[in-house]
Amino acid sequence: MTAIAAILPEELVPITYAVEAFCKAEVIGRHEKHHDLLNDPRNTFRLDGRLEDAVVEHIRAVRMASAKAGFFNVSVPASLGGADLGMIAYYTLIEHVYRLCGPHNWLCDFVISHWAFGPSAVLSAVTEEARAQILPGMMAGEKMMCFGMSEPGAGSDAAMLQTRAVPDGDGWKISGRKIWTTHIPIADYCIVFAQTDPELAAKKRGGISAFLVPTSAPGIEVESIIRMHGHIGGYEGITVFDEVKVEPWQLVGELHNGFKIGLLGVSMGRIYNSARAVGLARWALEMAIEYAQQRQAFGGPISDLQGVSFPLADAATEIHAAHLMGINVAQLLDRGERAVKELSMTKSYSVQAATRAIDQAIQTHGAMGFTNELGLHEAYARVRQANVADGTNEILARTIAQRLFKGDVEL
Repeated sequence: MTAIAAILPEELVPITYAVEAFCKAEVIGRHEKHHDLLNDPRNTFRLDGRLEDAVVEHIRAVRMASAKAGFFNVSVPASLGGADLGMIAYYTLIEHVYRLCGPHNWLCDFVISHWAFGPSAVLSAVTEEARAQILPGMMAGEKMMCFGMSEPGAGSDAAMLQTRAVPDGDGWKISGRKIWTTHIPIADYCIVFAQTDPELAAKKRGGISAFLVPTSAPGIEVESIIRMHGHIGGYEGITVFDEVKVEPWQLVGELHNGFKIGLLGVSMGRIYNSARAVGLARWALEMAIEYAQQRQAFGGPISDLQGVSFPLADAATEIHAAHLMGINVAQLLDRGERAVKELSMTKSYSVQAATRAIDQAIQTHGAMGFTNELGLHEAYARVRQANVADGTNEILARTIAQRLFKGDVEL
């Protein structure tokens, strides 16, 4: 943290060190004690690709321990019962957690409440009845949610989604299919996006609403688990909604105007992915630097060779720039700025720079860089995936260009 000249809130520094101690005890320690269960995919996942029940219990235990320690809800609005430290705390703590834990100690995913899986500003838009029902369990880390927007035919252009919520009495019935819904197999609730006015939706003038749905509701079926990167299990699911009944209290935000909720969540996702990418890249670079100083070749450490040291210097420069961009955009958001251009720049640059940095760390290690033991391949897969999540680099470039040509040229 001493390398960053930006002024961080005084209360954030001790919290960062406390989170580090928590991660060493509750995350790294848990992985060491239960290594065979948590780090051997043959034990972590069932044959159908879902997480084993014992693994789900470890995930819940980390969430609850973090909530009890005061970290889980550090950036949740005060109106929901959180510490309300804002996006600067969200960015700083997520970056620090991933830099410390790396990809091997993956339970770190659940130390700080993720906007799509736990309490966040997104829940400010739920009804009072919904808040009373779900908030205590969510804030305690006992319960978990997920975010159901993407569909087989609707990804970057979310306005193309085909899931429908048709009026039924004083409520609605939801029918459709969702894909890429992270943690749908283990979540207790899902915020589901559906067309409620097809005419408005066709004109891209609204017509999309969001609903809070218990995953145990009749008519919901997780059809299959999506496996990626050659893994034998996964966290994303394909889910079918067959006339799932929802009541007025389950509406999130305004009827026909659910995209506001989606955009809020995606914005927080861009902060999260920027921080996670920088954290994993710093973890990988530190490993590569240490290895380059130890590895002997041609009469000395390979760190003496410009072909090794210069690419690492370039990677470190890019990650430092990404880190500064992340701190800056978080402070802009906390100041009340929309920072649409800056947030798009930060996410796009951070995930691409991190991909290059981790690739260089793999190259520095030679053949060892591909081994399961080091975990560099897993870090690479995560940040490569982040180049698509919450807005692809192409979508972000489009947004940046649009803002520039509308007169937003402050750089």
